[in-house]
Amino acid sequence: MGLLDRVKQNQTVPPAGPAGNGPATATLPGAPTYTPPAPVAQPAVPAAPARTVVGGDLSPAFTAAKVQIHAKLIEKFADEIDSSNKSGVREKILELAEEYFRSTAMTMTKNDKERLVESVLDDVLGLGPLEALLADPSITEIMANHPKQIYVEKSGEPILSSVTFESERQMRQVIDRIVSLVGRRVDESTPICDARLKDGSRVNVVIPPIALKGPALTIRKFAKEKWGPADIVNRFRSSSPDIMTFLRSCVRARLNILVSGGTGSGKTTLLNILSTFIPETERLITAEDAAELQLQQPHWIQLESRPPNVEGKGAVPIRELVKTCLRMRPDRIIVGECRGGEALDMLQAMNTGHDGSMSTVHANNPKECLVRLETLVLQAGQDLPSRAIRETIGSAIHLIVQQSRLRGGVRRIVSVAEVIGIKDGEVQYQELFTFKQVGVSPEGKAVGYHTATGALPMRMEHFRSEGEEVSEQLFVPGKQPSPDKLY
Repeated sequence: MGLLDRVKQNQTVPPAGPAGNGPATATLPGAPTYTPPAPVAQPAVPAAPARTVVGGDLSPAFTAAKVQIHAKLIEKFADEIDSSNKSGVREKILELAEEYFRSTAMTMTKNDKERLVESVLDDVLGLGPLEALLADPSITEIMANHPKQIYVEKSGEPILSSVTFESERQMRQVIDRIVSLVGRRVDESTPICDARLKDGSRVNVVIPPIALKGPALTIRKFAKEKWGPADIVNRFRSSSPDIMTFLRSCVRARLNILVSGGTGSGKTTLLNILSTFIPETERLITAEDAAELQLQQPHWIQLESRPPNVEGKGAVPIRELVKTCLRMRPDRIIVGECRGGEALDMLQAMNTGHDGSMSTVHANNPKECLVRLETLVLQAGQDLPSRAIRETIGSAIHLIVQQSRLRGGVRRIVSVAEVIGIKDGEVQYQELFTFKQVGVSPEGKAVGYHTATGALPMRMEHFRSEGEEVSEQLFVPGKQPSPDKLY
């Protein structure tokens, strides 16, 4: 770690501000139709600093100038650099750049000079070449396979970027800077690390000897736009108005909901959207491995697990967080993701007065979701009989919302299933809504439509007792629309 990084470690890191999915952009009426308050314009791409993604093939003169200016900056101003004063640091870099050009009689265009200053500034205060990718609102994921190969995801499709790191050393400095911000570490003894950026973006790091081609870095960017139910329905077409209206009633009627889906299918985003329906008067506690959820309710406590320290002590697993939640008088508990024995504690919480709790699970469909949940409970090490586990699941989970990433990168709610109890020792469920894929568009994206299955929820009386009027018309199957109406 260089001198500047050691200086920065002694500085106070500003607390991470709120980011990600903000308050709902519209509220749902009780009627089956989903009509956001007017006017609702199609959200434009958020204004972001205009940045040019710099290619990886930099000239030797450019690279040499950058190295020299960076070294001079550390030599002359290491003790004066303030990470909160970006404009001041930029002026110092610009001053050193002009001095370098005079001493070497080097000529450079105005645009290249600006690129040089921005590149040095990104190395000093930011994440180096990744800053340009992070500033691009059309990029949703950054995947650095090794220092010289970085892929980005745009519109659900991976694309090879021209941006690269100058060296493995530069990439390791960026990685160290990311993990140190959240008090974690990555080295040969612990070559795998999960972290997050200040804006809430999720980061995964793998370094040698586990990664054979060099450090690998994956950043799932957290949306800076404030997405709400109207965006899910009208903009992304991930859900139909009927499904979103029904889910709103389920959240407000305090049903326990499990969001199921594969990696990158949008589970956390959907969980954030569903949380906007929770009344502001309720006390909410979230437990996560890496803090991603961004609830908008004022009465909210956010807990995050902690890995062990260098001595292998001090770990606080997510299961301990869930147990702690029970002693904090929550109205609802939201577990970011169940991936181990905490599933048992979450189910017990749902069965002991914390109705309306929610979580996510990795699974491909509702049936596999129930099987995986049973497997996770077994990881708690309580040696419970299979029947007892299934009865606990059958009484604790009320609704499974299946989110999938379909062909072409489109994300859809593909199934909404209601758990109806136990029969012959098996957890039973009925599907209420489904997404029927009927083909592929010329652009290679899956197209289809949402429809009800015709089954009525068994909890209609419960909805009425909670003051939620759920129309039976929501559950009437729809006909396949014309090709121009498919999405």
